[in-house]
Amino acid sequence: ASRSSAVSDESSQRLGLFDAFGVELEYMIVAKESLDVQPVCDRLIEAECGAIQSDVERGEISWSNELVLHVVELKTTGPSPSLQGLSSKFHSEVRQINRRLGDMGCRLMPSAMHPWMDPFREMRLWPHDYSVVYETFNRIFDCRGHGWANLQSVHLNLPFANDAEFARLHAAIRLILPILPALTASSPVMDGRVTGLMDNRLEVYRTNSRKIPSVAGQVIPEQAFSEAEYQARILKPLYAEIAPHDPAGVLRNEWLNARGAIARFSRNAIEIRVMDVQECPLADVSICAAVVAVLRDLVAERWSPLAAQQALDVAPLA
Repeated sequence: ASRSSAVSDESSQRLGLFDAFGVELEYMIVAKESLDVQPVCDRLIEAECGAIQSDVERGEISWSNELVLHVVELKTTGPSPSLQGLSSKFHSEVRQINRRLGDMGCRLMPSAMHPWMDPFREMRLWPHDYSVVYETFNRIFDCRGHGWANLQSVHLNLPFANDAEFARLHAAIRLILPILPALTASSPVMDGRVTGLMDNRLEVYRTNSRKIPSVAGQVIPEQAFSEAEYQARILKPLYAEIAPHDPAGVLRNEWLNARGAIARFSRNAIEIRVMDVQECPLADVSICAAVVAVLRDLVAERWSPLAAQQALDVAPLA
């Protein structure tokens, strides 16, 4: 449910495969001493820029709100030509946010889930601009669960110039999605206990919209390798299923799609969403670089031809 635009300006329409990158990191805001969640993202943004708003642009990195008040997102302001050096820029913003939060007795906490948060008691929706979208999500899905209120992730956005590039990129991304949670799992504790799963975030993420199953599907996207095919196989069925619950069409947008990778044709990019956030930006950006390296070789058909990549069904990947 993000309007974030890590690869979003008009230039993205001209960007080809691996010409640029968009990275988004989500962090919890917690009390400095107790580490309990603190719903103060609006106060953080107001302290930085003098007004409560959805986005704060600070050069190459921006801050933005998310669904809930105890989360802040850091993202590349526009397409970044390289991942090199991004981690230090993110780290600088983490330090600035912690300075602002320190005045409130708060700080950022890394990792993908707060280990003892009670989302049914502590969830607070963002109440300011864009709130109609969040309120609609809450009305339909009840966002008090962990799958909405407690799942901090990394999003990697990769551009494509046309249908042919989309076909190659989407095929490659589908293949690596099952591997990425194993590489990035950082959420072994939920509700104050070790559950036996290393990635509780993905477990709650894949079931948070079960009221309308086509929202997340099986997390692995269906075999769709053109914009028309994607619209027909994924987006149109999704819009049709949610329509009775959302007659005003508030959620009729491609960001409603909650699969593990979503096509953003409005900005010609695919957004990978299955990675837990790590303990510091250097770890996150390093993982993104590893993902890009593997995708480059898959797209180049180093290990398998495109037809073989596209032939894999959802079920075995899921």
